[in-house]
Amino acid sequence: MRFVLVISALALVLGGSFASAQNRPATSAANPIDLNSASRDVLMSLDGIGEVKADAIIRSRPFRAKTELVERRIIPEALYDRIADKVFARAPPPAPAPAKPAAPAPAGPTKRG
Repeated sequence: MRFVLVISALALVLGGSFASAQNRPATSAANPIDLNSASRDVLMSLDGIGEVKADAIIRSRPFRAKTELVERRIIPEALYDRIADKVFARAPPPAPAPAKPAAPAPAGPTKRG
């Protein structure tokens, strides 16, 4: 009886892993990846992008345009041609304006002697 429970539990775990792998969104033109926010694993799902190139993309952020992958020599043009329709670069949010210095406090009453 215990053996059946162990086998059933194992089948459930393996089946769940397989199902989650199938439910992972496919990288395509219909479901493009944002170069500025994608995780290392998501970048590695692109054809031709391995650990080294994914890390280089992350270190080079932010991108204003996806063409910067080639312009900055992160990936070769031939690889860019294969993944160009699967990626985009959402513009990073603008930097906050610098804080203005505080106005000096008004002078209080002075003691005259």
